[in-house]
This record gives sequence, C-alpha cells and structure tokens, in this order.
Amino acid sequence: MKNFEYKQVILLRSDLKMSKGKISAQSGHAAFSAAEEARKKFPKWWKSWIEAGQCKIALKVGSEQELLKLEKEAKTLNLPSKLIHDRGLTEIPPGTITCLGIGPAPTNLINKITGELPLL
Repeated sequence: MKNFEYKQVILLRSDLKMSKGKISAQSGHAAFSAAEEARKKFPKWWKSWIEAGQCKIALKVGSEQELLKLEKEAKTLNLPSKLIHDRGLTEIPPGTITCLGIGPAPTNLINKITGELPLL
C-alpha cells in the first residue's frame, strides 16, 4: 500500500445510526467543504493531494462532543476542517452535526488527531 504524504479524513458520528445513503451524502459534503477550505488556505497541500489521488479515510466517532473536541484539535494545529450540519430534510433533525472533514493536510499532522480512531 502506498504511503500518502497528504490525506483527508471524514469523521462520522456512529451514534446517529444514519443509513448508508445518508452517510454517503454527508461524507460528500464534508469532503468537498474541507477540500475547498484547503484549496483556499493551503493551495500547496491541496495540489499535492489532488495529484497523488485524493486519499480519503472514513473514521467513526461516538458522539457530537467527541466530534467537536476533534474539530478544536484540528483548528489548534491549523488544519483545514469543516463541520457538517444537516438540513433535516430526511432522517435527522435540522441542524444536527453529522460529520467533520479534516484536510487535505499532511498525513503526520492529521494522524496526531485521528490516528487512533476506528475505521467506519
């Protein structure tokens, strides 16, 4: 397996019991939104990530509180990140925080925050 210098992680709340379709949609929102932040603020990271194949990893967290803690840690390390709030049109109430996208950013920095989290 190739070691990627840059990656993006999508952290999803397992406590919400979202359907596979909902998880896919929310993950897409997080991936795009965090990548756009990286493109604007860290264009070298973004370009390197694009050229290397856009490595993405989906991980799970157990609660909104855990997600917010990880977002704070990402901001402390100055990593591009984006929380996703659902519009409430299908499975969950409006405003529910469903997931967090972090990166693209250097893998070693992202791993400081997410390296011990389980895969989705």
